[in-house]
Amino acid sequence: MITTKTMAWLTAVLCLVTAGACGSNSDGTSPPSTPATGATNPPGTGAPAATPTTDPGTPATTPAAAGASCAGKEALMGDLDWTLKVGGMDRIAHVHVPKGYDPTKAVPVVLNFHGYTSNGSEQNLLAHMTDKADAASFIAVHPEGTGSTPSWNAGACCGDAAANAVDDVGFVGKIIDELESKLCVDSHRIFATGMSNGGFLSHRLACELSTRIAAVAPVAGLLAIPTCNPTRPMSVFQFHGTLDPLVPYDGSPSMGFPSVLQTMSGWATRTGCSVTPRETSKKGDVTCTTYDGCKGGAEVSLCTVTGGGHTWPGGLPVPSLGYTTTDIVATDAMWDFFMKHPLP
Repeated sequence: MITTKTMAWLTAVLCLVTAGACGSNSDGTSPPSTPATGATNPPGTGAPAATPTTDPGTPATTPAAAGASCAGKEALMGDLDWTLKVGGMDRIAHVHVPKGYDPTKAVPVVLNFHGYTSNGSEQNLLAHMTDKADAASFIAVHPEGTGSTPSWNAGACCGDAAANAVDDVGFVGKIIDELESKLCVDSHRIFATGMSNGGFLSHRLACELSTRIAAVAPVAGLLAIPTCNPTRPMSVFQFHGTLDPLVPYDGSPSMGFPSVLQTMSGWATRTGCSVTPRETSKKGDVTCTTYDGCKGGAEVSLCTVTGGGHTWPGGLPVPSLGYTTTDIVATDAMWDFFMKHPLP
């Protein structure tokens, strides 16, 4: 049960403490994308369902490849804490191995990154990701950022990680190496999501780790690095509220943040999609849109929450950060999206 004390704690530390907190560490880069034309709400191919789902999804395990990267893997299960040395620092990742894990069958991975000043446990509480992992049979990973107010280096956001140019992309690569070494991982189905600063990092990973990350689904985060050159068409599924007080839907030039529409139209351009998005679903306050015709079967989609705050759709409400919709469950919707978009 979520107590009043726990809610107050989450409210205090979940993401960006003030809008200026990220801006104080901006690297001064300009928005990386081109504004969308003629769009009021951006897209979502394959029409992501705009209704909460109770179906946990079909387990996504596959037999290990013949000859086997999975030979000799241990039958691990439950919650594991890994410490990895990266850039001279000890970095921590919390790994949840789902119930019923079979070390002879390759399973997908979802990397779930916390917001600025938050941590992995709070991010899991917010998104209910390990519950989904047990239901749908994937490995859920909640890495920890760096600094006394934990953060990720996602370009113009945030905190000490950005100010000190921490190699968080390298950290994620090391996590994937460790996963593939110790567990039977489907290397074509490694995905990333995150809240706020963690969402910004997910965008960066789509740019800079596109050979290993199959698709990303950021929540309340934007693309805020000066250049983005993925090696292949990337599938991106964004969730964002129009009244987000910390990562404004319309962007913030002073903080180096593009708008949501600039971010999504930039991805559409990189991925060879149509210029104008198409509405794919609408329920209550959630409108989902998609840029059609992307190269290589990729998908660029957005679910906009009208009146939504700096919150995880369908997740744990944090009233001080604005309205949380229940007209879509982001964790369920992104899992469905991920399963459609493995690495080629």
